[in-house]
Amino acid sequence: MHKGFLSIAAWLGALTVALGAFGAHGLKKIVPPETVASFETGVRYQFYHVVALMLVAILFEKFSHAWLRRAAITFLLGILLFSGSLYLLTALKATDQVGLGGLGMITPVGGVFFIAGWICVAVAVNKKSS
Repeated sequence: MHKGFLSIAAWLGALTVALGAFGAHGLKKIVPPETVASFETGVRYQFYHVVALMLVAILFEKFSHAWLRRAAITFLLGILLFSGSLYLLTALKATDQVGLGGLGMITPVGGVFFIAGWICVAVAVNKKSS
């Protein structure tokens, strides 16, 4: 399990850097500053949780526990829902698309997945290995 999650984290890390560079250089030309700020929040939280995913994968060797697998999965879901929704909202704003304003309601759900992931890590390291 840990190698798979390490690989996913590495690819997501590369994507994070690419998205961050786009946000810093190209995005500012096509959307207003508040949209750039939202995009940057998505990139920042994606980076935090890519690092968290790597740490979970490394911890799995010492604390081989189902709760670490749950943590990894919830971090991935958090990235998809939290950061992904912010990227999608930015893309919609950049293309002047309307009608999907409710999409922003997905972002906090992603945040809940991030919180759940950290709780899963806490549970895992406080239980005996299985």
